[in-house]
Amino acid sequence: MLRLNLGKQLLARTGRRYLSIHEYRSAQLLSKYGVQVPKGEVAFTPKEAGAIALNIPTREIVLKAQALTGGRGKGHFDNGFQGGVKIINNDVTDVESVAEKMLGHKLITKQSGPKGKFVSGVYVVEKMDSTKEAYLSILLDRAKKMPLIIASSEGGVNIEEIAETNPEAIKKFWVGASETELSPELAKQVASSLGFDQQVEASAADTIAKLYKIFRERDATQIEINPLSEVTTSNGEHKAICMDAKFGFDDNAFFRQKEVFSWRDLTQEDSNEVEAKKYELNFVKLNGNIGCLVNGAGLAMATMDVIKLNGGDPANFLDCGGGATPETIKKGFELILSNDKVDAIFVNIFGGIVRCDHVALGLVAAAKELNIKIPIVARLQGTNLDEGREIIEKSRVKIYSFDELDPAAKNAVELANGA
Repeated sequence: MLRLNLGKQLLARTGRRYLSIHEYRSAQLLSKYGVQVPKGEVAFTPKEAGAIALNIPTREIVLKAQALTGGRGKGHFDNGFQGGVKIINNDVTDVESVAEKMLGHKLITKQSGPKGKFVSGVYVVEKMDSTKEAYLSILLDRAKKMPLIIASSEGGVNIEEIAETNPEAIKKFWVGASETELSPELAKQVASSLGFDQQVEASAADTIAKLYKIFRERDATQIEINPLSEVTTSNGEHKAICMDAKFGFDDNAFFRQKEVFSWRDLTQEDSNEVEAKKYELNFVKLNGNIGCLVNGAGLAMATMDVIKLNGGDPANFLDCGGGATPETIKKGFELILSNDKVDAIFVNIFGGIVRCDHVALGLVAAAKELNIKIPIVARLQGTNLDEGREIIEKSRVKIYSFDELDPAAKNAVELANGA
């Protein structure tokens, strides 16, 4: 249970194995595949927003703060302005005024937490009136190892709300793992579950097939369209249009998805986590006061579990991998110490690929160079353990050395709590 809870906390606080992109980028990608989206462009200054609005013929337009968080419409900004999605009159003065209140500020939502997300762009789009809103997403069912399409005739709200209030409205469709394209029969079956007018079903089926094509060709981990709307266009056509989109992509596909990954917005990510990536460290900040530096993701999870079992709270997840060097250990300490809540550091290294004596040298050098004042507990096991222990003992640096995990974790908790 402890590991499950910590795993959920980690997943909630990091998307670093999965790239998320802004809505306007998602719209650009959809358009490349012939998927219908509202007309619009992104603006990075109020003046640009006003200029874009001039080229949109509708009487009203929608301004959407570009921040990687859900619930933007119900959020508020650090300057007190309410709402990250605004429907306003298509008037240049109004558009520039609202854009100015959004740009350069942080948007705080239920998902972002109190720190909020920085808004560097505003998506200026035409307002389209829909007669019906549905929900559609494509993701990977890891248990079945198959792509899964989730569809609901109720859109425009959180899927979690639909699951609670009307679970029968959620339909699931699995796609064969080897199928690179969605069959017309399955596309039509999904479309018919969305509750659209019969005139729109063909348009919806075509859209769903194209979305699946994006999912496969672009190594997406998630495609969420909410809402997928039934709209009557200016020439009287009834179509399914993607009014809002959320995309996620597998970081492991970076080498073949260069265009998509060029859209990464580092202002949306934790600066420490961005810095950690440069050194091939996996770092996630948590809420406790015991800094953790471990080699191996599984060992890191076990380390946090043992800290919890001994009554402590980890301040971070930090996996320095199998290639720990003095440089990465120093950077790991710097990342840990960037959190002023940390009262002790727990180092847990299993020396296999990396030798314990090399780790010990890195620990001692980093502790001296960074002039670390808080206690350091080090548990080393594996290759060249005796040499590593000797280096620590002769260093005159106050490092509490242990051979076993549980006593080491217990000591780290006691030192962090001032015992």
